[in-house]
Amino acid sequence: MESATVPVKLLWLSALGCNGSAHSFLNHPYLEDFHERFEWLYHSLLPSVHTLKEIAECPEYIHCDILLIEGTLEDGLHKGGRLFSEMIEHYGAGARAIVTVGTCSSFGGIFMKGAQGRHGLHYAGKIPHERFSWLKEKTFALPGCPVQPEVLAGTLDMIASGAHVPRDGFRRPKAYYAYTVHNGCTRNEYFEYKIDDHSFGELEGCMFYDHGCQATYAHGSCNKILWNGVNSKTRIGQPCMGCTEADFPITDLWKTRKNMGIPAKLPAGIPKRVYLSLAGVAKAFRIERFCKRLMDEEQTC
Repeated sequence: MESATVPVKLLWLSALGCNGSAHSFLNHPYLEDFHERFEWLYHSLLPSVHTLKEIAECPEYIHCDILLIEGTLEDGLHKGGRLFSEMIEHYGAGARAIVTVGTCSSFGGIFMKGAQGRHGLHYAGKIPHERFSWLKEKTFALPGCPVQPEVLAGTLDMIASGAHVPRDGFRRPKAYYAYTVHNGCTRNEYFEYKIDDHSFGELEGCMFYDHGCQATYAHGSCNKILWNGVNSKTRIGQPCMGCTEADFPITDLWKTRKNMGIPAKLPAGIPKRVYLSLAGVAKAFRIERFCKRLMDEEQTC
């Protein structure tokens, strides 16, 4: 008889946050299959082996393979009657890998704004935070507000299988974060010809030039892995907010900041001279198909 596969033991610890990533994970389309390979030692929403009190009070008897951290860390934060930092140190030391789930635990996120002593596991925004630097090598950062369930499950599968997972400078798996959200956007044709969308919710036009869309420099899979297999922000006419980036959230989210009519922040990796040359060429053309809204066109036989 074949021996049963021992499930990979997961421990989910929540710091300061809205539990958005924890709730998002419940929408994973293959959640039942996932739980055939993984076991929750503790998760705030899913059936678990232990309670939070047991996790906090009896760490010497509990071993996890992968430690997951959600939410913004805060100096002096207690959970279950124990310092949160002590639980990270104990369980992180013995874990095979550590996963920061969401932008708050990766970079500090929304809950870091306006408060002292708050940060992500290894970063406070773009600034490295050294408190847990000795755990950085085995950390996988999955920023997003929230992170897509397929990204989380896929990363855990790669870690569990022992696969080599290339990561960028922020420890984000390149399989999901090497691309920008602009990659796969259905509005790319409008971007190429510099045709903006002047009304939220419209199904046509780009939102980079006037409406603050950050898809051209936000790294993520939102237009390659659709939310709930259905949609994304840019597909429904809402600008990308750049929630996977270290500086999220920025001010004036819905406005493109410009210098002499040129976007202050250009698409990732595009030099200013190149951008201006391409923009000048594109604006010189009149594309008849885009002279009026496609959805308003009358179809004749």
